[in-house]
Amino acid sequence: MGWIRIRGDLLAAVVLLLWGLMGAIADEPVPSMRLSWTNNLLTVHDARLPGGRLEVWYLEAFLKPGAHDRDWNETRLSHRTELLHVTPDGQELRFRTRVDPSVLVLHEVRVEPDGLDLRFLLSNEGTNAVPVQWFQPACIRVAEFTGCGQSNYTRKSFVFTAKGRRTLDRIRRTETARYLGGQVYLPPWTAEADANPRPISPDRLASGLIGCVSRDGKWILATASDQTHELFEGVYVCLHSDPLIGGLKPGESKRLRQRLYLVPNNPDELVRRYRRDFPSRPSATP
Repeated sequence: MGWIRIRGDLLAAVVLLLWGLMGAIADEPVPSMRLSWTNNLLTVHDARLPGGRLEVWYLEAFLKPGAHDRDWNETRLSHRTELLHVTPDGQELRFRTRVDPSVLVLHEVRVEPDGLDLRFLLSNEGTNAVPVQWFQPACIRVAEFTGCGQSNYTRKSFVFTAKGRRTLDRIRRTETARYLGGQVYLPPWTAEADANPRPISPDRLASGLIGCVSRDGKWILATASDQTHELFEGVYVCLHSDPLIGGLKPGESKRLRQRLYLVPNNPDELVRRYRRDFPSRPSATP
């Protein structure tokens, strides 16, 4: 009888454990995003987004060192991207990109409860080093999200400096560069000579986060990477977190990660998620 009682107690414990696990799973937010990609345009479908969608130019460009004072066509390395796989639920896409002369990039975009997770494996398959210094994986078009245009979306967009979270209309700006329009924001380790050939803000970053607030004030859309080369406010009402690659030696491979966050408008929570995802990167203070 004692043995039966023990078995019964054990069964009850297992049932309670399973109920607890099911409850925990039920409490996890269910991703509502779906992804599609065609002609280098990644579309994020989500009812929480104004207009129900977000467009991202993916992938945009791979660049050599010395970009700031050089013609863009002389800086850019040609690349071609193909879609390899789409999961039936539209929550994961896998790609292959070839960058001239000899770089293979295998990458994926996956839906997470708080946005998108982007992973990149870059490999130099050639016998010579390739001077691919940085790249622009995601040009995030935010006009629909912010309800603003080129002239005023800076008041809804932000980065973090030593003074904390600052909207882009309240950060010092410059208006001289090879190409006018937009503004580049640099971390302390990026040389201006290697930056985007757009005007560079004199204020330096204290974090790799750049983001914006939705037109109704309820949501934040933000992005960051684990190797920040620069953040960029572009000329297509767009925001960028552009990662550093640092060149590839013959046979060398590097892994990089980027996040795109769609979270309630709580800057403290956004910073917490950034610190969780990129613990080795500079912190940020709201």
